[in-house]
Amino acid sequence: MPFVSRRRLAWGLLLLSPAMFAVNMLMARYATFVPPNALALGRWLGVALLLLPFVWPRLVRHRHALGREWPDLLLLGALGMWVCGAWVYIGGRTTPALNIGLIYAASPILVVALGRLLHRERLTAGRLAGIALCLAGVAAVFAKGRIDNLFSVQFTEGDLWIAAASTCWGLYSVLLKHRPSALDPLTRLCAIAVAGSLVLLPFTVGEAMLWSGPDFSDWRTWTCWIVLAIIPGVGAYGAFSFCIRELGPSVTSVSMYLGPLYVGILAWVTLGEAPQWYHLVGTALVLPGLFLATRPPAKGA
Repeated sequence: MPFVSRRRLAWGLLLLSPAMFAVNMLMARYATFVPPNALALGRWLGVALLLLPFVWPRLVRHRHALGREWPDLLLLGALGMWVCGAWVYIGGRTTPALNIGLIYAASPILVVALGRLLHRERLTAGRLAGIALCLAGVAAVFAKGRIDNLFSVQFTEGDLWIAAASTCWGLYSVLLKHRPSALDPLTRLCAIAVAGSLVLLPFTVGEAMLWSGPDFSDWRTWTCWIVLAIIPGVGAYGAFSFCIRELGPSVTSVSMYLGPLYVGILAWVTLGEAPQWYHLVGTALVLPGLFLATRPPAKGA
């Protein structure tokens, strides 16, 4: 009997992964000096290089499974690493972090809807109530406690990129759960990172030829790649993949509602922006909402 069961570990990572994803949202606004496709390629190539020494024996052992699963790996790489990577960085050049968080906060609804539509997953009254509470909490944070602020949010061209990335994130989550794989979550993540890097490569080359390439002599470029590879790369995607496998996409995706709250905390720590009363209101709504939305349905119900 392990000291910590896989399911208990998954519940712990469920609360931690949104904080690691929040680092990516902050970096999308900060690292505008690195071309977006190059930023995504550096991130995911770094993830693959970090994981390869640990998963190489398993990749060799499952080489026949890799041969069968390569179409799925390329599709997941295109969705999770190119669309949900480079497109977020493109959108972050003209879209405030507030808008990024607001649009991404809607992605769990798509995951739950796709799970219900495609795979007949249970959508109980408790889950619906939990999602409603989570949405209300996120709205309270973004509106700063005033409804008229929420309606006055101005959407930019970059919001379209973020909306497309958010939609594909929902597809990525559902496919990750429902496409069978012989690989464990960490090994599969490495394989998807390699596939995503292959998808990103031609776009990065074209970006460098048409506009500009990354400045390899700038230490900030390398720092961004390393941070993105470790925290929202290996850390966030690894935790998310593990939670998807243990808890399912509908349950796991709802944890993304914590993202805006973590962004607020990180902004406080790094930028000195103290939380306001509406952050507390948002937390008071989101946390019970998460409990209701992720609570498994009663047996026989």
